[in-house]
Amino acid sequence: MIRSLFTAALAMVFSTLLLNHTARGVESQVVDGIAAIVNGDVITYSQVRSLSGPRERLLTSQFKGEELAKQVKAARDLALKDLIDRQLIVQSFAKEKFELPDHFVDERVDDIIRENFGGDRQTFIKTLQAQNYSLTEFKKQEKERIIVQAMRSKNVKVNTIIPPNKISEYYGKHRAEFTSKEEVKLRLIMIPSHAAEGKAAEQKAIAEEILRKLADGLPFDRLAQIYSEDTTRDMGGDWGWIERKTLAEPLEKVAFALPTGRVSHVLEVGPNYYILKVDERRGGETPSFEKLRPEIEKKLTQEESQRQQELWLAGLRQKAYIRTF
Repeated sequence: MIRSLFTAALAMVFSTLLLNHTARGVESQVVDGIAAIVNGDVITYSQVRSLSGPRERLLTSQFKGEELAKQVKAARDLALKDLIDRQLIVQSFAKEKFELPDHFVDERVDDIIRENFGGDRQTFIKTLQAQNYSLTEFKKQEKERIIVQAMRSKNVKVNTIIPPNKISEYYGKHRAEFTSKEEVKLRLIMIPSHAAEGKAAEQKAIAEEILRKLADGLPFDRLAQIYSEDTTRDMGGDWGWIERKTLAEPLEKVAFALPTGRVSHVLEVGPNYYILKVDERRGGETPSFEKLRPEIEKKLTQEESQRQQELWLAGLRQKAYIRTF
């Protein structure tokens, strides 16, 4: 577990080391200052930007202008909240008079050097120096990460046995989330009514004649090419795979009720007449409760863990002096 924590820590630290202290294109270099005070301990703006840096770099490729500034601010607010919580946890560790021997941190650093620098300590040190990052600072961050992990394990006690009725209740309330998207492979013939020209009855008669020809076994695609005035006529009326909310409601209702291979009756919708055929259908299935039970149980366990953690952190915040700037 320690080795996996080392790897995760390295990924976080070195991704932030390779970033500027500001999001490119969002603002010019900002003079460092105090972002928050937590029971007398200072959190600086540079710490906030360092933590939010990877997120900010992603945001610069997704947003521009005012929206980018808004998204960056949200990322920094979240980073500040995380730093405040970390500081509260570290302070709680010290208040309870726990101790972390230095050799634990040294072992973590040694693992990082071995796994990510091929055991070359000098390359590791030079990488830190190139980013104006000292070994002392790196070790301090690693120590705090170990402390935070240990304190969370100590204070977040979750009963991993979720009552069966809670699992079945969740399944019942969230069936739609587990149901696969329903789609039909549709063909369509559209005949305009030309009601303004007094040809509605004539056009409907054409649609009825097409329906009779389909009943006699003539190919749907061929008749669509001859008669349909839909944009897909050259493709034999092929609309491909469609999902719900694609068609007008009356057409959707018929399309998703038609058995595979069946042709609808003539449908009058708005100024046009339609004939539909469903070639294939897929989706719309909901996995059984037994199949989904492990997934639901895992989700509920994670939610309970998050709830317990937030309660614990809320208690720390309530007893602390926190001031943000």
